[in-house]
Amino acid sequence: MPPGTLFSPTSGVSVPTIVRPSMIKTATGTRAHDGLFEPTPAGARWLVVETEEDLVFWNPKTELFATDSGHAFALGEEMIGAAATYSFDCALNIFARPLDWLRRNRDGIVVLPDQWHRAFDKLRDAPRIALAESLLPLYRRHMRPARLPELFVMTSKREMVAC
Repeated sequence: MPPGTLFSPTSGVSVPTIVRPSMIKTATGTRAHDGLFEPTPAGARWLVVETEEDLVFWNPKTELFATDSGHAFALGEEMIGAAATYSFDCALNIFARPLDWLRRNRDGIVVLPDQWHRAFDKLRDAPRIALAESLLPLYRRHMRPARLPELFVMTSKREMVAC
């Protein structure tokens, strides 16, 4: 890639994908130890993608992610609840890498690496999911509730017994 660019002309990412549904911007900075983005003039260049709740920073050279406030779950997370995502028997696509997501015109999501623990709660209502094969172990490990309620059984005498 030429110096100063984050995509080469042969990366397979179209210009409309970069500008819609919201413009992908660039920022210069670093990823702090807490995963938040710290703008610094001497830092690396990052791509900035707006999500419903946050800004996600992605460094294509290092494959690192950072966020503005720590609220983001995935790139493209607005697709999870969009009816059009599942119309005509389509599925929510979950990509392993942001570049794959961009090459497919942002048609799906990329779960941030440190956010898989939220997958069950975020994806539980998705009727159909198409998953990158490399993500299958992560998906199976995290697609269960983070916790279950404490269970009591009421006997016929209306006593509660902890289980």
